[in-house]
Amino acid sequence: MKQTWSLIATLLASTLAIPAQAQFAKAEDAIKYRKASLNVMAAHFGRLGAMANGRAPYDAKAAIENAEVVAVMAKLPWAAFAQGTDKGDTRAKPEIWTEEIKFKDAADKMQAEIVKVNTAAKAGNIDALKVAMGPAAASCKACHDAFLRKD
Repeated sequence: MKQTWSLIATLLASTLAIPAQAQFAKAEDAIKYRKASLNVMAAHFGRLGAMANGRAPYDAKAAIENAEVVAVMAKLPWAAFAQGTDKGDTRAKPEIWTEEIKFKDAADKMQAEIVKVNTAAKAGNIDALKVAMGPAAASCKACHDAFLRKD
């Protein structure tokens, strides 16, 4: 059953990610969408980080479940960074739109690192998870440093 839900979530994410930009009637809808998907991803990534850093007990089943959610959510927010979504309730820096290639590269790097986290979680080994979490967290931080206002 869990695999079925994982497959459904993956298919839904893929379906939503492609036409996401066209789905937003207003810029504020896109901003809400990307913030929500990033917040969900961060919550589940934080649970993995807590296990990897010893702040929470390691639970292989929970690690797999959280990594699967992160992997799906990591695909969603990017289409919602469309032109015109740089104003409003957002901390996105203008560099997202003025340095689009750099931003896309950062997003692609993060997604590639998340694939490694997901693979490590499925290995059922805390050491594998620890190894994968470092570069994944670094890719998140690099993107935040370059493209997220601190205010």
